[in-house]
Amino acid sequence: MNDKHIIWSNNSLDYNDWKDDLEEEYPSLSESERISKMHEINNENLNDERINLNIQLSRPIIIIGDIGRWNGRRSGYKMVESGNIRDCLYSDCEYNEWFVDRLGDLRCTAVHHDGTNHYLYRVFKDTATDDQIDSLKNKIYYGKATRQDITIVTKRLGDEIAAVYGFDIPRRIEKSYER
Repeated sequence: MNDKHIIWSNNSLDYNDWKDDLEEEYPSLSESERISKMHEINNENLNDERINLNIQLSRPIIIIGDIGRWNGRRSGYKMVESGNIRDCLYSDCEYNEWFVDRLGDLRCTAVHHDGTNHYLYRVFKDTATDDQIDSLKNKIYYGKATRQDITIVTKRLGDEIAAVYGFDIPRRIEKSYER
């Protein structure tokens, strides 16, 4: 597998990749109008990906963020209470790239005027207790969460996503650390 399988991106659209199709489909448009059309079509494709990833999970999803701000980096989290993977594909940032990495984690690189955010999306395990979830949130908030802390109470989303798109990710067994 590649280091990542891109689900959707508007991060580095290249008009040359779209040019032939756009010229054929929209011959009366100027180049600048076709570039605008490229962005419009790409944004419509994001809605298609949300439809593709309408996968309801049994627990909420946590977004673990490494946030780039004007005054430095911060860690944080946000909950996707619906537990539906499609609801992960929303952002307030100008440029986004959602992808599944080599570990099977859904991630996003989101660029905004102050910097770049990096998001990791994980679903809570059915066995995760409220105390474990609260402990993880606290560790994330204070920038102390380790990969081990995260894998104790969550699992990757890549398996569900790979099943939709038909790509392979390693069937890696995450260690289940007990306390």
